[in-house]
Amino acid sequence: MLALAARVATLEATVQDLMERLPQDARPSSHPPSSEPPQRQRPRRQPSGRRPSGQPGPQGQTRTVVPVEEVDVVIPLKPAQGGRCPQALAGDDPQPPRQQVYEIPPSVSMVTAYPWPQLVCPVCGEGTRAAWPVGVPRGTYGPRGHAITALCPGA
Repeated sequence: MLALAARVATLEATVQDLMERLPQDARPSSHPPSSEPPQRQRPRRQPSGRRPSGQPGPQGQTRTVVPVEEVDVVIPLKPAQGGRCPQALAGDDPQPPRQQVYEIPPSVSMVTAYPWPQLVCPVCGEGTRAAWPVGVPRGTYGPRGHAITALCPGA
């Protein structure tokens, strides 16, 4: 009977400990907010008084707009008809906004062949090849080819 009473006391202590943990929210603990019960309301932040846009301070940096004369290709995007009705549009915008896209030109691979004949000695009959040049890779790709191949999965 004494063992039963001790067991009940241990279980009651465990339940009490769990009940104390229950009302905690996930904020100060290491548990993510998704582990909180859905009915729990998180406290709202107090407004800071600042506008919800860019704050005063140093100006950001953007690319300068390249003059039209220095652009390689110009593709005008002019609407043919209105957005709400099928009426044809005419006229011109004197200073339309311009989006510039910078692109890296496609690379042309360079293939270098190394003919490596085996020549037979007329005296002893043994076949011999020239020594492989220092700095020339033994595989199919050179150092730049390996670098690009290694970068592609990470991109």
